[in-house]
Amino acid sequence: MLPFIVSGEAAGVLVLHAGERGFFDEEEIKLLRELVGDIAFALDHLEKEQKLAYLAYYDSLTGLANRTLFLERVGQLVHAGAQRPRALALLLTDIERFKTINDSLGRTAGDELLKQVAQRTAKAVGDAGAVARVGADQFAVLLPDIRLEDELARIVEAHTRTVFGQPYRLHATELRVSAKAGIALFPADGDDAETLFKHAEAAVKKAKTSGERYLFYAPQMTARVAEKLALENKLRQGLEKEEFVLHYQPKVDLKTRKIAGVEALIRWRSPELGLVPPVQFIPLLEETGLILEVGSWAMNRASLDHCRWTEARLPAPRIAVNVSSIQLRQRDFVGTVERAIMEGIAPTGIDLEITESVVMEDVQGNIDKLKNVRGLGVRIAIDDFGTGYSSLAYLAKLPVHSLKIDRSFVITMLADPDTMSLFRTVIELAHSLKLTVVAEGVDSEDQANVLRLFGCDEMQGFLYSKPLPFEEMTTLLSPET
Repeated sequence: MLPFIVSGEAAGVLVLHAGERGFFDEEEIKLLRELVGDIAFALDHLEKEQKLAYLAYYDSLTGLANRTLFLERVGQLVHAGAQRPRALALLLTDIERFKTINDSLGRTAGDELLKQVAQRTAKAVGDAGAVARVGADQFAVLLPDIRLEDELARIVEAHTRTVFGQPYRLHATELRVSAKAGIALFPADGDDAETLFKHAEAAVKKAKTSGERYLFYAPQMTARVAEKLALENKLRQGLEKEEFVLHYQPKVDLKTRKIAGVEALIRWRSPELGLVPPVQFIPLLEETGLILEVGSWAMNRASLDHCRWTEARLPAPRIAVNVSSIQLRQRDFVGTVERAIMEGIAPTGIDLEITESVVMEDVQGNIDKLKNVRGLGVRIAIDDFGTGYSSLAYLAKLPVHSLKIDRSFVITMLADPDTMSLFRTVIELAHSLKLTVVAEGVDSEDQANVLRLFGCDEMQGFLYSKPLPFEEMTTLLSPET
């Protein structure tokens, strides 16, 4: 039994067994010892090679990739991005006052802090391969597949909160740590790893001198993101302070010109910005996920307003509320609708409008959800029909009550015979499926007359009324009006 001695320790043994005592002579034992020595030397050499290879690419303190390996990985993604363009971001973070921490608490505490920052960073990113320690107190993060600049800003904000939001515990000391960050984007700020890294470093230095928590390398990017984030913050405050209101636009019967229903449209009355157009804040609500809260509020508010009209003994029209794709994707979508309509009276006076492109995202799943919603007494309209790519086979299966034809068809209808023919065909198709047809964006009598001749059931547009606040809509519903 002969041990392999590597770096002064037994790394293993070579065991040989024979059935009789003294089977191995002295010469054979000598050769075996030499063989074991050679193997031990080879093992020692391999171990040192592995250590050297590890140290060449990894940080020995934190176990993260070092600058060399990180830049190689960035280079690989940049090369892949050149073949198939996609944005990626390089985020550099500097721990503030790290030298002071090291000097006051000692090197051991400083090392422990770096280890904990590394652990939190890797956990926040979810991919240890995208994180590196690239300097004494500097960490780098690679964020691939960036779609929107303000989305990146929110990722950076969330990352900073996760890594530096809670205090660190270093033995008996609780320590709050902050950081500055710089961001460079591919391909806008550089088309190779070294350039991106250099520009991210420049952004960090500028953040340190300016007092900002983080900065993009391109100043105009920082300005755009700051503007959007400020608007997002105002939206959150607007939701808390009940600055959102509903305006109602009538849908009228084309033959009688009587109100057949209304559509609820969200408006934002900001004390600073005034009445903000929906095009400026609805996309941001969807990007941030705030549409879930605002959409739920809209259904509740519509139910309450319908109830108020009913209690005032007015001819309360059914109220259609728009539903976004984010809302429809929620597993509790049917429960959300149910809770909202419970605010009103029974049977409910609330309907839903959903664009055809949203429905087509998950046809069977959405059919099941919409059938359950129909079971609550809620009617469903396909909004902006003609702008998506819905299948007629699925259209027949959808539990919908009406089609709303997009205003783009109404606008071009009189000037384009092909559009007019298509419009007539859609109306005939809808009627064959026992669906009501509503034309959006009707602004002239000529348009209304053609639609009536085609057999269109209802219209909505400025010809009859613009969207009105609750009080004005109440006046319009009064019998003496």
